[in-house]
This record gives sequence, C-alpha cells and structure tokens, in this order.
Amino acid sequence: MFVFTKMTQIPVKINNKNPRLASYILSQYGGPDGELGASLRYLSQRFAQTEKSGIALLTDIGTEELGHLEMIGSIVTQLTKGEGAKSFDRYGVGDYYVDHANGVYPASASGVPFSAAYLQSKADPIADIMEDMAAEQKARATYDNILRMCDDPDVTNIIRYLREREVVHFQRFGDTNRTDLKGFYIKLIYTTNAIEDFNRQLRKVTKTRSVFPTDDSLFKLLYLAMEDITKKWTGHRQDWSRIYAQLVIYYGDRLPE
Repeated sequence: MFVFTKMTQIPVKINNKNPRLASYILSQYGGPDGELGASLRYLSQRFAQTEKSGIALLTDIGTEELGHLEMIGSIVTQLTKGEGAKSFDRYGVGDYYVDHANGVYPASASGVPFSAAYLQSKADPIADIMEDMAAEQKARATYDNILRMCDDPDVTNIIRYLREREVVHFQRFGDTNRTDLKGFYIKLIYTTNAIEDFNRQLRKVTKTRSVFPTDDSLFKLLYLAMEDITKKWTGHRQDWSRIYAQLVIYYGDRLPE
C-alpha cells in the first residue's frame, strides 16, 4: 500500500554536530508524543473506522508521520555521525552512548524507551478522533520546546516545518469531526422521529381550541401536555452511555448526576 520515494518532504542536511541536541530531538522519534507513536496510532485506528473519509484521512496522516519519523531519525543521525564516546560524554549524554553508541533508539529525551501505552485505539470514532486532535497538539507543544532549546538554523528550519504539519493535522482531524463523522453522530443520536412525534402530540392538544384568552393559558396547556407526554418515556435508548458521555461535555451543568 506504500510507495517509497527516497527523499524527505524537505531536505535534511545538518552541518554541525551536537549529541546533546540530538538527545532532545530523539523524543520526537520514540517519545510519548513522537512520530512513531503517531503513525502507529493512526494506522491502527483506521481498521475500525466506519466512515470511508475517516479511513482515508487516518491512512494519509499515518503514512505522512512515517515520513516525519524518517526526518527525525536523519536529524539525530547527522547530529551524531562520527562522534565518539568522549564527544557524547562532553555533551552530557555519555549514558546514551554506552547503550546505543551512534544508533537511533526510540526513546524520550529523558531516556524512557518507547511504549505502546503512548497510543490508543478504541474502535469508537468519537474517542479516537478526540485523542488524535489532542496528540497533534501535544506533538506541536513538544516541537515548540525543542525550538526553545535549539539555535542551529539547519535544525530549526526542519523542526518548524514539522511543527506546522502538526497544526495542519489538527485542523484536518477537526474538520473530519465536524463534517465527515456527521453520519456517525446521526446514527448515534437519531432525533428527527422523536421530535416530530413530540410536536405531533402537542399539536393534537392545541388544534381543538382555536382561541386562547391569554398567552399564559396556552403555555399552561402545553406544560400540562408535556408532563403527560414525558410520563410515557420509559424506554431505554441503545448506546445511551455513549450519548450521555457526549452530552456531558457540552451540557454537563444541565444533566443530573
């Protein structure tokens, strides 16, 4: 399914050596918000995605994240290529050299190895898309932190580009949540028939009277009618736990505990 092109999205050419900077950037290779976790997250979630547009988006972004993984690995390699044990020790990352020498090892800047616990795949379009949006913002924040630590223009130009892509991905996931998942939301909370039935019963109460002495008399009649209608609402809605979880997000102050 993949077509491999032997070139990165933008050129990666680093002239200076800096093992310490490489150790910071390594976090976006195998850290908690790095490109490895992002690509695995999206390429795994797509198998359970129900909307075709969602599948296409997750495949597209997941594949791009693999390209970003290549770019991060290339930066780390070029920052450390030819550097020996003494150089790593001088830059304060001798412990990394002891375990991995000049290799690119998926770990965070603090040395914690990559873990599948960094990502989630719930087979729930709402849960997955919300996690994806949050993941892109966390990756963007990490790139911001790296830029604060870096003064090498060869590196900062690439990091800025990768940061911009996180923002684009966040926006694309947001658009999907608002538009392409509309069908899923409708299937989850299909309200049209229920609303029409409710309105029909109210019309049935008012159509026998053509004149009301005051507005309050009409409001009282509708109130009593609604009381009678809602007493009949005793059925249980399928997927109510999912529906309730979404309603709490937007109307938590209006819902009972």
